[in-house]
Amino acid sequence: MVQLPALNTPQFDWVLSRLRRHPQPVPPIFQPEVAADALVYAAAHPERKEYWVGTPTVATLLAQRIAPALVDRYLARRGIQSQQTDDKPPSGVSNLWEPADEDRDYGAHGSFDERSAATSPQLWLSQHRGLATAAAAVGAAGGAAAVLLRNARRR
Repeated sequence: MVQLPALNTPQFDWVLSRLRRHPQPVPPIFQPEVAADALVYAAAHPERKEYWVGTPTVATLLAQRIAPALVDRYLARRGIQSQQTDDKPPSGVSNLWEPADEDRDYGAHGSFDERSAATSPQLWLSQHRGLATAAAAVGAAGGAAAVLLRNARRR
């Protein structure tokens, strides 16, 4: 399973919506290539059961495990507002009754390129867990050594 963040796909430009404002993915937004990289990596490395992509995904999943009722309340209050933007008018294109891309190729990107991250440091860490764990261990050991050295100098 690959848990993905909000992606900048064309669906937000052609969805038929009753929202008052133009729909958008819940920020922060990532480019579709971030998801593609994660999916290809997960397919090539099936030894893990689940991959989390993007810091917002990690934060949401951990918060859901710790305080699910609090997360539900927060999303109930902020969810609808965070899925709309005043930055652009509705496109007028809809794919509800017929394909919106039959005569035009919209590509993989939606209209939020300027607000979308092309990389995910968290995905890189997930793909390089051994290296990240080793670096964290070295950092922790260095920090512990610094504290011990400082305490030894005070005596």
